Amino acid sequence: MAYREVAGAAMAVLAAALMACAPVHGAAAQGEARVGASTQVPAPIPADVALRIDASRNGQTIEVAIGQRFSVALVGVPTAGYLWAPAQVPDFIARAGEASGNTTTAQSQPDFAGGSHWEVFVFNASAAGRGELVLEQRRPWETNEPPGNTFRVTIVAR
Repeated sequence: MAYREVAGAAMAVLAAALMACAPVHGAAAQGEARVGASTQVPAPIPADVALRIDASRNGQTIEVAIGQRFSVALVGVPTAGYLWAPAQVPDFIARAGEASGNTTTAQSQPDFAGGSHWEVFVFNASAAGRGELVLEQRRPWETNEPPGNTFRVTIVAR
């Protein structure tokens, strides 16, 4: 009887650990971090960024001015190895920085482990053009695996 109780508890812990390592999909991937008794923290976007793009704009066309800085803020799970990274950047867009940070206040507490995090990419439209900006979420060492998630927008710079 004690063996069954211990085995059942071990399976529950294992299942919870495996779920924590899965890539973010659904509401969390759309920038809505699941928060218990914690408060959601906004993405750490630099103050001089005029246009802020989040996961709700996936698949859309976005206009920017030439010389304008803009950001893409996505929720990822870097603690499980799932990182967002630009996979396709049009020639008229220059990378201009990155930032990351907690999605909830609970993540700043001692002994807090894991959880989703903001991953912010800053770009600058350096010339006129139209092209697709694609970011993929994947574990960098899993080179033969498809991305866990893909974000794409068409950028039109004028």
